[in-house]
Amino acid sequence: MKTINRRTWIQTSAALSSGFWLGTRASANPVAANDKLNLAFIGVGGRGAANLGGLSQQNLVAFCDVDGTRAKKAFEKYPNVPRYTDFRKMFDERANQIDGVVISTPDHTHFHPAYQAIQLGKNVYLEKPMAHNLWETRTLTDLAREKGVATQLGVQRHTLANMHRTVELIHSGAIGDVQEVYCWIDGSRGMPGVPKDKPPVPSNLDYELWTGPAASRPYHPSITPYGWRFWWDYGTGETGNWACHILDIPFWALDLKYPTRVSASGPQVDPLMTPKSMSTTFQFPARGTRGPVTLHWDHVAQGPAVLKQHNLPHKGYNTLFIGKDGMLLTGFSKLKLYPEADFAQMEAPDRTIEPSPGFYQEWITACQGGPQATCHFDYSGPLAETAMLGNLAYRSQADFDWDSKNLKTSSEQANQLLKTRYRPGWEIDTA
Repeated sequence: MKTINRRTWIQTSAALSSGFWLGTRASANPVAANDKLNLAFIGVGGRGAANLGGLSQQNLVAFCDVDGTRAKKAFEKYPNVPRYTDFRKMFDERANQIDGVVISTPDHTHFHPAYQAIQLGKNVYLEKPMAHNLWETRTLTDLAREKGVATQLGVQRHTLANMHRTVELIHSGAIGDVQEVYCWIDGSRGMPGVPKDKPPVPSNLDYELWTGPAASRPYHPSITPYGWRFWWDYGTGETGNWACHILDIPFWALDLKYPTRVSASGPQVDPLMTPKSMSTTFQFPARGTRGPVTLHWDHVAQGPAVLKQHNLPHKGYNTLFIGKDGMLLTGFSKLKLYPEADFAQMEAPDRTIEPSPGFYQEWITACQGGPQATCHFDYSGPLAETAMLGNLAYRSQADFDWDSKNLKTSSEQANQLLKTRYRPGWEIDTA
């Protein structure tokens, strides 16, 4: 039976538990605890429809969507909610009525509405990966803290019981000091073909507003409503799609924040399209009571090579912790300790992470002046930045040191991709 250091367990679990339970008051201008929130939704189709469903018991004061077809169900279900296609007009006309904004748009249009909402002092629920590049992500993180608004990034799996058990096992010292972690998304999505035809823009879609700050490109149904995520102009590939969910596991368990060294490899870089596979490595410095950590992120079919080296399965799993005294293979719904014989008689550590009242409820409570939600931007901002750093290293084909304080790398080529050049009319003055 493996011995668990209970003193270390109590100390670290108290220090590293979810911010929802230990965090400070979240909103500088809270809604009364028993009052419903007045919410505006930017994007009500697709992921936005799910977020609307989760928050539909609040007061719905405005819907904004550029695609009337995608938004049709929401519009029909809530016919009395005012509708907009341009979020800027919505803020101009409804800002005084809004307590919080829920943003569920493609990656390239996360930043602008979130930035304006936070500037107005509105609480924000934002879909991952927070923004489209490093500069946007850090800007939103810092601004939310400055304005004192309640935030939550859409890393919904943070509430899953298996996530909690994984964190408790690592905090308990079950596998000893962890120095290396492998995370992955299984699959080969990416590199769609460049459309050759130019069909007309559907009458239901305001394509200019959908394009927003990104480079102008002819409309094609393979880009919107879904394929955008595999174009660098609009999306962040499978890394942006999944890394915030999966890297959340080691970030929480090991109290990670900013890496100091980043490297990447993969197929030849395409200037337009995200890749079908890629591998990245992040070096995190020692922090608190733990030592340095090497974190690997792979977008690869059937998982990284380390699984075959140790004869481990990949289906249903996405993270492998390698500790001094063993390994923990885990995912969103199951986990297993290795070598199996060594852990056969081990008792599970005490459950110290309280069940979440619900991912949306966390944010509602934060907006009402309660503690911060578990994935508030000061936690999820560095998480999202790490995902963006992986893409940055791959696209620049450069291994670099990361100066998180000054938001720059040791590679001039990588530094050119830290920030996006916006189309005229979409520039942001943050001075």
